[in-house]
Amino acid sequence: MAKAEYSVYVVELAKRVFTDNAKFRNANPQYNGTMQCVYVGMTSKSPAERFEQHKTGYVNNKGYKLSASIVQKYGKYLRPSLYNHLNPMKTQAEALKMEKQLALELRRQKYAVWFN
Repeated sequence: MAKAEYSVYVVELAKRVFTDNAKFRNANPQYNGTMQCVYVGMTSKSPAERFEQHKTGYVNNKGYKLSASIVQKYGKYLRPSLYNHLNPMKTQAEALKMEKQLALELRRQKYAVWFN
């Protein structure tokens, strides 16, 4: 069996997430409304497959919800130009670290960002 590869991905969110969601707003005090609102995640699936899981409210066979409600409600589409150059990664630890680095870099660029 092939070893899993991991990827980071970015989903553009509807801008109304900023006004609708106080936690999102509080996490992004740098946001000035000019850039997009985005969600940054990591996965062992393809970014497209993971996005589809978020949008459909995926629950695994053990009954755990594995989709982010913020993406399910506000997710518009993937933004591959923000992450393709970073993928794939060999380990989950590497992808988790990159997820945080990418999220913080996008915040520095004035995006409004949600990540875990």
